[in-house]
Amino acid sequence: MAQSNYPLRLQKSLLEEARKLAAQDGTSVNQFINTAVAEKIAALRTLDWLRARAARGDVAKALAILDRLGSEPPREGDELADSVAEEAARYVPAARRRRRAGGAKRTPRGQAKTRR
Repeated sequence: MAQSNYPLRLQKSLLEEARKLAAQDGTSVNQFINTAVAEKIAALRTLDWLRARAARGDVAKALAILDRLGSEPPREGDELADSVAEEAARYVPAARRRRRAGGAKRTPRGQAKTRR
């Protein structure tokens, strides 16, 4: 593996903390910094990959798949704790919650609501 030198200027407090953590980890400060940079690069590349993957997603298709799920209640042991269910409900769009509850669809602004 090819290596190169890079003069790195760290704040004194960061260098002290890096020294402590490297010692706890049983590595050199150099190895600690290399690992930290590698982890940051991996995190940023993963974020880019997830954004690209999300851009290819089709929300309408995903919702259609979810709509195919029956109305059968969860089997014993598959229930969600109330706190988890409440948290998950925050991510379901309001219009979808109303439809599941049997409520009316929301009309776009400026259009009159009609009852049938």
